[in-house]
Amino acid sequence: MLYRQKKDTYIRNYDGAGYITSTGIFNDRMVNESGTVFLCALSRKTQTLDELTDTIIKSFVDVDRETVKKDAEEFYEALIEDGFIIKGETEEELNAKDIGFTYNTVLPKTEREDFTPTIQRADTDTQEFLERHFKDKPHLTNFQIELTSRCNERCVHCYIPHDLKLYDITEELYYSTLEQLSKMGVLSVTLSGGECMCHPKFKEFLRAAKNYDFYVNILSNLTLLDDEIIQIMKEGNVSSVQTSLYSMIPEHHDAITTVKGSFYKTRDNILKLIENDLPLHVSCPTMKGNKDDYKDVMDWCHEHKIRSQTDYIMMAEFNHETSNLANRLSVEECGKVISDIMADDVEYQKAILAPDFVENCNSVQFNPERRLCGVGISSCCMVANGNIYPCAGWQEMVLGNLNTDTLQNIWDNSEKIKWLRSLKFKDLGNGECCKCNKAAFCAPCMVRNANESPTGNPLEINRHFCAVAAKNKQIVLDWREENLKSLEK
Repeated sequence: MLYRQKKDTYIRNYDGAGYITSTGIFNDRMVNESGTVFLCALSRKTQTLDELTDTIIKSFVDVDRETVKKDAEEFYEALIEDGFIIKGETEEELNAKDIGFTYNTVLPKTEREDFTPTIQRADTDTQEFLERHFKDKPHLTNFQIELTSRCNERCVHCYIPHDLKLYDITEELYYSTLEQLSKMGVLSVTLSGGECMCHPKFKEFLRAAKNYDFYVNILSNLTLLDDEIIQIMKEGNVSSVQTSLYSMIPEHHDAITTVKGSFYKTRDNILKLIENDLPLHVSCPTMKGNKDDYKDVMDWCHEHKIRSQTDYIMMAEFNHETSNLANRLSVEECGKVISDIMADDVEYQKAILAPDFVENCNSVQFNPERRLCGVGISSCCMVANGNIYPCAGWQEMVLGNLNTDTLQNIWDNSEKIKWLRSLKFKDLGNGECCKCNKAAFCAPCMVRNANESPTGNPLEINRHFCAVAAKNKQIVLDWREENLKSLEK
């Protein structure tokens, strides 16, 4: 029997913790140290069970071959059942089974950020496992590269000041960065902008990223997509393409991008990607210009089997200018979006009606000693000029520059990244958040705090988000009370 890693799965060994993820089934799994040996024996090259056993047995002492072979077969059968790997009698059979992502079978999951796999064999959530595993030994697994700060749209809510959208990454810096990421064992590389397709070398850059077997994501408005790019995406088995669609009303979408005709270009190119079975993720940030439109976008995405989500959160520009926040929803407007989302989420409604829901909500508090944020633990970003920063949007927090330093040295030794890793919830707002009764409905974020703070202080509490959390709690508890009364009648 022949075994092979599927073309849309990726395997990494993170200091003894094995990780496998699939872009075709939106599933992933962590395994323990022994399982890592079995997992990392797999490759994109076809192997027999005996060949796999030959590799595995080198890592074990005083274990007979038949035991290893039997354990390997059981381990791989579980991965086959969950859709990570394939087996067959011939190469032709393997190729026929290696279908990858297709819209003919995928079921969309909309309006949610949590795409937890249906089959859950792990004891804990993968991200929770990774954060715990990397707590005392941060390991870079996800990296975002801004290919260019230039953009062909001028979205009214963008956190990047338009007058700073001027730069392209150099070829030398880009290829050096890929090489460094590969040596560090990075799994996921996101190509972004600005508009990444504005870079004159985008096609070459995309081909190069896949040569390193990275899980490649693309963030783009898709208006510059062409048939050659689509072909490169298919040949390179691009893992994910994320775009924003603001409304199904062309005038509303175009008013947000401030580019006439942008709706039709984005929508039509979304359809082209669907035709070519390229995995898509549509984001519909909700703001004043489309506050009544996002549900139509969600419905359209669901109809076309596209993963989608809305988000009523908007942050200021990274240079602390706040003019873009004129487009941010008011607290009351956020409340309407929260109510609409809740009305469509049957599972959340069941949880709200549970007997112990209120008690559980009131008991939630941020642990003062808990790490404040996951930045610098498994991910970071860079802009076109080589500056490294912690996360999307926080471009003012420069950790180092790849033109003058190595990524490994910045990751290991930057004083700023060490400071960020050291922060705990007790440091936020002088511990105020640890005493708040709205913790169950709040997710404090340092970049949102920093961008909106006149001094750039990430530990200064942003009162707008406090008010939204309070509104969220009020809406949920009022809905619970009203529906419990209805059930009693």
